[in-house]
Amino acid sequence: MADPYKAGLDHIRAGRYFEAHEELELVWRRAPPAERDFYQGLVHVAVAWYQAGRGRPVATARQLEKGMRRLEAFEPAHCGVDIGALRRQLRAAHGTVLGGSLDLPPPQL
Repeated sequence: MADPYKAGLDHIRAGRYFEAHEELELVWRRAPPAERDFYQGLVHVAVAWYQAGRGRPVATARQLEKGMRRLEAFEPAHCGVDIGALRRQLRAAHGTVLGGSLDLPPPQL
């Protein structure tokens, strides 16, 4: 059986944001309480880029905001993810969306 955490990260890296959301949601729902915000934050990352691809600026901005907030406690790094760098990317993407564009560079995990 595949590891849904690894699969979720691989989907994000490949630009398959809906699939990433599905895999990471499995991990989030099973995670112990102390880890839930980390996994839910990654779900928000995937959903933000998915919503951007659907042309939904308000939903994209909200997901980016939620991702930044949920991941903050896990800086500088957690479970092999550079959370500091990821949060900087989320802030930059949020600024892009607020500036009127959904042309977001893919997140680098």
